[in-house]
Amino acid sequence: MAGVEQITVKADEDGMRLDRWFKAHYPGLGFGALQKLLRTGQVRLDGGRAKAETRIAAGQTVRVPPIDSGASTPHLTAGTIRNQSDEDALRRMLIHEDDKVFVFNKPSGLAVQGGSGVARHVDGMLETLINRKGEKPRLVHRLDRDTSGVLVVARTRGAAVKLTAAFRERTTTKLYWALVKGVPKKREDKISSWLVKEPSPDGDRVRVARHGEEGADHAVSYYRVIETAGQALSWLEMEPHTGRTHQLRVHAAEMGCPIIGDPKYFVADTNWTFPGGIQNRLHLHARYISIPHPDGGRLEATAPLPPHMAQSWNLLGFDETAAERDAQ
Repeated sequence: MAGVEQITVKADEDGMRLDRWFKAHYPGLGFGALQKLLRTGQVRLDGGRAKAETRIAAGQTVRVPPIDSGASTPHLTAGTIRNQSDEDALRRMLIHEDDKVFVFNKPSGLAVQGGSGVARHVDGMLETLINRKGEKPRLVHRLDRDTSGVLVVARTRGAAVKLTAAFRERTTTKLYWALVKGVPKKREDKISSWLVKEPSPDGDRVRVARHGEEGADHAVSYYRVIETAGQALSWLEMEPHTGRTHQLRVHAAEMGCPIIGDPKYFVADTNWTFPGGIQNRLHLHARYISIPHPDGGRLEATAPLPPHMAQSWNLLGFDETAAERDAQ
């Protein structure tokens, strides 16, 4: 059991609740025990009494009384031990790692967060990457379950605040690759419409709405055609300017070129047949991201195609470097 400590609040802990600060530094200290320390004045903030919900500020000093050493040692939970396979899976997905950020190449079919009928998801798997301070990596954006590709995860609370702000303020660039039915009328264009989300038997579904319709949000996407396979299929690079649910999938369908394998929005006429050798799975992949790094500069990451899309590209004779050549 250590003696009294005077700990200075770090910059990336600014604004945290005091009880959450204790959970990060002393994960073995129960809430009831912390309440007792606060109630009796043994825990102090800049020399004064504080409550569990008090928001702390960078530079303040927390007085911590002697606490059982077991409470201050970040520990592996039972879940971490049982789910070594989850940690291994995350490590296989990893395409970038530094002190503040993880970037994963999320596979198609893996949910980012839990929900009805979802037993395994990235958010739960991140429990296996808790750091020495007891901090769990934090999601800062989302991908649809069947969309593969770049997923940015913050390793600290401070990084999460900055990365979330970057997505909210649209200082990020996100590029997706999609295989769609047919060929768009224009080689590149902007799609602008109002979208509204509605519940359906197979989960939320999004439709194009009228301007001013209740619950509708404005959505803007850009696209360019990289290559085509005759008039049957096109490889598009798509860039969402806004971040609405299913935005790119709905916009592709709206212009008459739905994404191949989309279970919600792909509709084909009776004369259209699914190309042989191409899997009936969603062909939408978050290929690239450029985002301000929490420590300055920009972080750029590119994710390789998932196996089912790589197979389609090979069958159609698409050259992945064509996107880079075309952009120059």
